[in-house]
Amino acid sequence: MGFVGTLLGVIGFGFGIPIGLVVGYFLYIFFNPVDVQEPIVRPLNELDSKSLHKVLPEIPAWLKNPDYDRVDWMNRFLQEIWPYLDKVICNIIRSTAKTTFDQYVGKYGIESIEFENLTLGSFPPILHGIKVIETQENALVIEPGIRWAGNCDVRLALKLFSLKFTIQLLDMQIFLAPRITLKPLVPSFPCFANIIISLVEKPFVDFGLKLLGADIMAIPILYRFAQDKIATEISNLYHWPNDLEVPILDNASGATKKPVGILHVKVVRASNLLKMDFLGKSDPYVKLSLSGERLPSKKTSVKMNNLNPEWNETFKLIVKDPQTQVLQLHLYDWEKVKVHDKLGMQVVPLSSLVPHETKEFTLNILKNLNLNDPHNKKDRGKLVVELTFEPFREDCDKPNGALDGVGRLSTLGRSYSLESSSGGVLSVTIESAENVEGRHHNNPYAVMLFGGERKKTKAIKRSRNPRWNEAFQFMLEEPPVKDMMHIEVFSKRRGFSFYNKESLGHVDLNLADVVNNGRINEKFHLINSKNGAIHIELTWSTV
Repeated sequence: MGFVGTLLGVIGFGFGIPIGLVVGYFLYIFFNPVDVQEPIVRPLNELDSKSLHKVLPEIPAWLKNPDYDRVDWMNRFLQEIWPYLDKVICNIIRSTAKTTFDQYVGKYGIESIEFENLTLGSFPPILHGIKVIETQENALVIEPGIRWAGNCDVRLALKLFSLKFTIQLLDMQIFLAPRITLKPLVPSFPCFANIIISLVEKPFVDFGLKLLGADIMAIPILYRFAQDKIATEISNLYHWPNDLEVPILDNASGATKKPVGILHVKVVRASNLLKMDFLGKSDPYVKLSLSGERLPSKKTSVKMNNLNPEWNETFKLIVKDPQTQVLQLHLYDWEKVKVHDKLGMQVVPLSSLVPHETKEFTLNILKNLNLNDPHNKKDRGKLVVELTFEPFREDCDKPNGALDGVGRLSTLGRSYSLESSSGGVLSVTIESAENVEGRHHNNPYAVMLFGGERKKTKAIKRSRNPRWNEAFQFMLEEPPVKDMMHIEVFSKRRGFSFYNKESLGHVDLNLADVVNNGRINEKFHLINSKNGAIHIELTWSTV
């Protein structure tokens, strides 16, 4: 009986599924329903409390919540621009999808995949209100309520084994409550470097899907399953704190991250290093740097003829993103004549550090970061380092400085005790200049002279109002209360000219005011320039 029962069950399942699909097709798809009635429209003041709660989600957010602003002007703007925006979005979808379609053509019997029709319809999304969230970060956070009930028509033609199938997507409805963060804000158009999108509520997604002319979403079980599954998957991917980050500007466009702290690195010792010299041992030293930085690497001293060197040397590195940056450690065997031999390397993610806490790492030295490389199975010794991440203090009560009219800074507000201040980082951002004019050419660039170092920006060709937006950092052991910084704008020639370089003006900054105020963002008149001015931001950060 067990075998017979199993056989009958398989036969029943095999016949039951096709019969059920056929019956469902004729009940819900083939025959049009006759019991559909026109909806009853009633004013809100005639509804009881139970009925009012049912329609409450349909009421615009600006009417229910005073934090939301009404944006009818934006909806009118979308209404006017939608026909053109529709074409742009559809062209992007076509070009993006073509690459994916081409991967499947010629496989699984697929001869061709193409759009027969692609339009998002004539109805644009509607914003039911926008809420702006105040934050202390350098960012703009908004939460719009978006609803789109569009009459889109997307028809995809699939040719499979010489048979043509048409899939049609229509009557799309999407209700979203996204959180859109524009960060960081930068002084370059469009004034933000990234768009970060997340959802604060589970989205509502509804659509019709026709296959061979029949709407398969009319089957109740399939409709509810597909609707809930799609909304759940979208929510799992992008529900806050998960997000989708879209980069807008790169580092060259003025979106460079600013320093947030100092990494103290103590290179303690190494042990059991490889012997690289034919007649001796090895002459090891360590180069260390942070990922994403173009600054020269720091280097320890060279320990001659030693496979177990002890350095106990400390270094300071400027940290801009402790969540993504890593400390890169490279060991080399010093050579007097030829290229230095590489002993190995290792990295330490800064995300593994707790602020203000010193952590010791004993690292296995590797040939490279490819874990599948068989060379990494060889014992290359160990490296011991101690790391401490010190975030900068946030002195938000420090006022900005003001220009006294002659290219120097005057201190505003109260100052704090300089005697108790330790070292820190002086950040200088050369943002732009105005009305700079040379006698023979106008290809301006800015040069900074401070502490024996000379740093310069890129040259902007043929401009009297250049925008550089370049940041520079100086690591200092004590506050620069008695120091001056000289910044001069030059113009260099393009091609052949007897006048190779000429000065367009300069300014001398008293850095004691920057230490007192913490941050100064001002325009300074360029000395020896008729109308020229330079826009500079200076920040003094301490741990």
